[in-house]
Amino acid sequence: MRPLMMPSFSRTPFPSDPSPGTAHFRLASSARVLGRVHLGPGVHLAQGAVVCSPEGAVQLGAGSTLRENTTVIGAARHPVVVGEKTTLGPRSMVLGASVGHLCDVGAGAILQPDARLGDRCLVADGALVPSGMWVPSDSVIVGRPARVVRRVDTGDLERLRASRGGSLTLPQQPLTPFFARDRAEDAPMGQLYSLRDKHPLVHPTATLFSSAEVTGDVLIGPGAIIGPGVRIIGESHTPLRIGAGVRIHANTVVQLQPGGTLVVEDGVIIGPGCLVHGCFVGASTVVEAGAILCDRSRLGKGCLVGAGSMVRPGSLFPDAAQVDGFPAVQTGFLSALPATPAWALKPEDLPELRRVS
Repeated sequence: MRPLMMPSFSRTPFPSDPSPGTAHFRLASSARVLGRVHLGPGVHLAQGAVVCSPEGAVQLGAGSTLRENTTVIGAARHPVVVGEKTTLGPRSMVLGASVGHLCDVGAGAILQPDARLGDRCLVADGALVPSGMWVPSDSVIVGRPARVVRRVDTGDLERLRASRGGSLTLPQQPLTPFFARDRAEDAPMGQLYSLRDKHPLVHPTATLFSSAEVTGDVLIGPGAIIGPGVRIIGESHTPLRIGAGVRIHANTVVQLQPGGTLVVEDGVIIGPGCLVHGCFVGASTVVEAGAILCDRSRLGKGCLVGAGSMVRPGSLFPDAAQVDGFPAVQTGFLSALPATPAWALKPEDLPELRRVS
């Protein structure tokens, strides 16, 4: 199989002898950074965390933590700002949103573009903060879509203090730009695994990030982008098919179990943190962050699936359907193909790519 174009990432913190004012941070070996990120001292990216900032549009304040499999994506029109001593929980997603100082964002929560959280906000596990929502400081928010249920109390503040070394004082440290370096990765084609004598077939013009894993009977078409932390598993009697130009974003799982079929047609965009099981996804459909597509479901061409939606097993939706909810229902028809989301990776967003032999 011919070598692929692969992005370069930094796996290490700043040098051990930085110049004065250079910030230190911790980056797990399985964490990934794409582009230029502005970091304060003490930032921690845990295992599987992904930060995509191809336009230099992500800021992570001093002492902030991205827990396991967190995804942060910024763009010039929708930058990400995370305040000091803020924690983003496991599998949470921040897409073009801003989060204040001393916030706790729960596991699996999703912050949509242009959402804004004030300081000391507590976001419940699985909450969905919609685009444009402004949450005042000292708020507790829950739900899909999120709503403010109360103000933080003294018990909440004590828990925040205890989890931050006994102090809610802000470091107020300057940010330092960090660049992903242009160098070869250990796995120039992602990680490809055989299963029951079936091996993935990847078109030479597709892009697999090195932390992506593809297993079994899988066909990946020309120009596809398979993002960091993506898992694609084909273990059925028919190939799992990924069409031309498909973009699958960070920490999504695509799985075809025995007895089913799974087809993702040309031009589909699947957001970060999604679960895609044995289903059919029509051409040019957009599946937003954190959505779940269950077995035997079918989406027509040019559909839009809302963030955090769950498409039930056996559900059928026609072309151009607007789909949302948990469980998902059709909420309308689109008059044109869905727009490319601001968080979607584009080939021109990957300037560090180079051929690796």
